[in-house]
This record gives sequence, C-alpha cells and structure tokens, in this order.
Amino acid sequence: MVSETTTKSGELERVVWDALSEVHDPEIPPCSITDLGIVHRVEASEGFVEVDLLPTFAGCPALDVIRHDVEVAVRNATPGHDVRVRFVYSKPWTSDRITSEGRRSLQEYGVTPLADAPGGSVVIPLASLVRKTGTARCPFCGSEETVLESAFGPTLCRSTHFCESCRNPFEAFKPKG
Repeated sequence: MVSETTTKSGELERVVWDALSEVHDPEIPPCSITDLGIVHRVEASEGFVEVDLLPTFAGCPALDVIRHDVEVAVRNATPGHDVRVRFVYSKPWTSDRITSEGRRSLQEYGVTPLADAPGGSVVIPLASLVRKTGTARCPFCGSEETVLESAFGPTLCRSTHFCESCRNPFEAFKPKG
C-alpha cells in the first residue's frame, strides 16, 4: 500500500529532479548537471530536501558555483523546505554516468565524449612510454632539464613536471591549443 506521504515525497523528488535538470555545469554551459551524471541522490520529504552530488573530479574549481546553483534551484522549486547539498566521493563519478543528451551537448560544445566501447570497456592511453623532456622551465632553479610527469594536473589547466637538475616536482599551465 502506498501512503499519501510516499506519494508526496515522490512528487517532491520529481520537482527537485526537474529543477536540477535546469542547473548547468559552469565549465560546460550547454550541459546540465543531470546529463553529466553529477547528481547522485535526491531525497525529499515534508520539510527537507537532500541532494548528493558526485564531482567529476575532486579538485574541480567549479564545486562552489555548482553547490550554490543547486541550492538556489532547489530552494526556488521547493519553497519552505530546508535544503542540504553535499558532495560525496564514496562512489566516484565516471564518464559512463553521462546521458546520451549529455554526450550530444558535449560534442556540440566541442568536447569529445568517450565512445561506447564494444564489450563495455574503454582503454585510454594516458601517456606514452617515452617521457617528454624540456617541456617547461623549472620555477625553482630555472633549468630546462625537466620531464613531463603527467598531462593531468590538479586542475584541467595544469600539468605536472619534474626537474632533473634540482629534483623538485612542479606544475605548469598547459599551453593553449
């Protein structure tokens, strides 16, 4: 038997999901956070709404903006309810959470989404076996005897390097294009 409270909770959750579908990723404006698969859980009942979000990566500089936009959207959609928005990391976000509409939006925006691979697995080569040298000048000693350690730094715009002269790791901004 479905109670009236359960029905109201379900309707409220639908209202919240609709509101979340209007929140767009600040770094990829045509793509909603629901299409990116960032929304992990919505729980709503009389007087409160909880939204759990999975960041695409932990160091994302847009997390505060996303949290604020979600709070505003949910509060506007559910007046009088206490709203709690939090980021959860226990189940990491993966690109397979992106909806087909999200993949289309990404492609139209100029970002290549991962293709669906036969058998469900995708192999992405992260770096070649030969490390690139002389990629950036060391900020500590000025040497050009440096090695690109990873093209993936703590944010999308930075990469990590290692200086073979002074033996310090450092970050560098990625070149445009």
